[in-house]
Order: sequence, then structure tokens, then C-alpha cells
Amino acid sequence: MTKRVATLPVAEQWWQITQVSNDITMLREPHVAPLLRCNVWHIRGRDRDVLVDSGVGVVSLRQAARHLFERALTAVATHSHYDHVGGFGEFDDRAMHPAEAGRMNTDNAAPLLRSELDWPDEILGDYDVPDILVTAAPTANWSCVSHRQKAAPPTRLIDEGDIIDLGNRAFEVIHLPGHSPGSIGLWEAATGTLFSGDAIYDGPLLDRLPGADTAKYCATMRRLRSLPVSVVHGGHDGDFGRERLIEICNTYLEANEG
Repeated sequence: MTKRVATLPVAEQWWQITQVSNDITMLREPHVAPLLRCNVWHIRGRDRDVLVDSGVGVVSLRQAARHLFERALTAVATHSHYDHVGGFGEFDDRAMHPAEAGRMNTDNAAPLLRSELDWPDEILGDYDVPDILVTAAPTANWSCVSHRQKAAPPTRLIDEGDIIDLGNRAFEVIHLPGHSPGSIGLWEAATGTLFSGDAIYDGPLLDRLPGADTAKYCATMRRLRSLPVSVVHGGHDGDFGRERLIEICNTYLEANEG
């Protein structure tokens, strides 16, 4: 039997594209609920570009922002949660940590209905989770029922210490487990810039999801606290600097270290 859900208005534009600096662009899906509203980052380099995460996959990211994807590009998944890898398969060069690579070999459920989300309320922290996790539809005949994350195996694996070289910029891969086993960040020591995925962001951190590990998350927080960060571009919510980074790390450690 087909599930009936409320009729959603059709969005005039699905992707919001914001130029952050000369070489960094943020892409976001404003019609997706905050729980799943991932920040997608495009970084332009001299020789090639890098894309950090790719959203829920309701509407093609590559088509919506095709002007950004005309050059050689590596798509990096900070982890395999479906709000970060929905468009991963749209790119030929796909990199992620080996701890979560196997999950990308098959299609997976990517729920957009609260009733389909197999996460108990107690693990969702302070997020207000609505019955429908989108506020609009991309087209008139689209259905949010039984949304799927398409299989998109990585074409290469990246781990601690690997370098993503853009020619004029170089990002070091740092392994930041806790939120998930294979969570990674991209760290540019020369500028103090961190693209952190869901390891840290300025919002409710989720450490009770399947695959999460509080002890490893504490170790990640101690490591992040020691980094000489200038700016953090997180997987959700807004950017922040070192002072706020330390506050977030300390708050988490105070709540979770025995």
C-alpha cells in the first residue's frame, strides 16, 4: 500500500549556492530539515578542485552547480551518512576512508519521513525532527516516500596523513572517528582551515547513532582542541573559529569523560 503524505509545495530552486571566498563555495539544501541539512563545500585550486560531501541527493548537485564542476575534481566524503553522500556517485573521482567504504557498495535507505527513520528519539539530541524531513518537493510528481541513497563505491581510499593536492593548496586528511568509524576532516595547516564534516560543528553533536563511539569521540575532541585552527567549515550550521572550537570540545569532554 502506498503511504500518503502531505502534499508539498514545489521549490523554485533546490540548491542554495553561496560564495564564501574567492576559492570556497558553500552549497546547501534549504528545503531539507536541519537534521539532514548538510553543508557541501567546493574548493577551487590552481590545478584541480575538491568537493567536500554532496548532500541528500534529492536533486542533482552536479547539474544544479555545473558551473563549478568544469575542471578536474575530487569528491571527498567525510563519512557515509546519507545526508553527506547523496550526490557522491555523480563524480568520477570519489575518495573516502576505508572504514566506511563498504557501505557505499549498495543502495541504502535514505529516509525523508520521520516514520521511516530508524533512529530512536533519544539518540537525536536536541534536534526537532518533523514528520517530513523536507519542506518542499523538487517537482510536482516527486515523492519523499522510500528515498534511496544510490550505490557509489569510492574510486580510492584516503586515510590519516594523505594529502589532497590542489596545486596551490594542500589539505591533509585527518581521521576523526566518534560520530562514525570513518569520519575524516581536511586540514590546511598553512591557513588554519579545517573542513570537519560531522566530527565537529556548531550544533547538536550526534554520538549515539549506529557506529558512533563516545570514547573515540572524546579522543577526537582532544585532538581537535589542540589544532591551531583559524576557521572551521563544518558539516552543518555556520562557520566558527578557534575560541568556539575549544568551547565545543570542552563542553563535550566535560559531559562524556568519566
